[in-house]
Amino acid sequence: MSTRVADGLGLVARLVLGAVFLVAGGLKITTPEALAKATQAYQLLPHDLAAYVGYALPIIEVILGLLLVLGLFTRVSAVLTSVMLVAFIVGIAQAWARGLTIDCGCFGGGGTVAADETSYLPRILEDLGMLACGLWLSWRPRSLLSLERLLFGTAD
Repeated sequence: MSTRVADGLGLVARLVLGAVFLVAGGLKITTPEALAKATQAYQLLPHDLAAYVGYALPIIEVILGLLLVLGLFTRVSAVLTSVMLVAFIVGIAQAWARGLTIDCGCFGGGGTVAADETSYLPRILEDLGMLACGLWLSWRPRSLLSLERLLFGTAD
């Protein structure tokens, strides 16, 4: 694969992953209490710790999304988003396996819902697609139109 094609793929991966994290975090950042309850609904962490995670999550998502869209600290941002996506996949899969009826809270909302309102498999598949972007950028962070290229000449 040519460097130009790989750099173009990096741009697409960076913008897709960054935009999703930026939008997801932006939609949740004004309702931290709701996200705290959504995080608690997964029943994975102690109640109070889950609330703190819920409060912090949108801020982290916005920061990582912004860094990815700008193409700054791409490898670090991609690794962190990949770790978060693995945690999201595990959280959703365990909720599904345990028979919990919750909305993931991925773009706001969250918490307990009716059994026919769950959408575990589509959320897991979406997260796997974003994880592919994150893993690509973790392995090959160099991409077109990045601040890293402008400021440092390379992202590698």
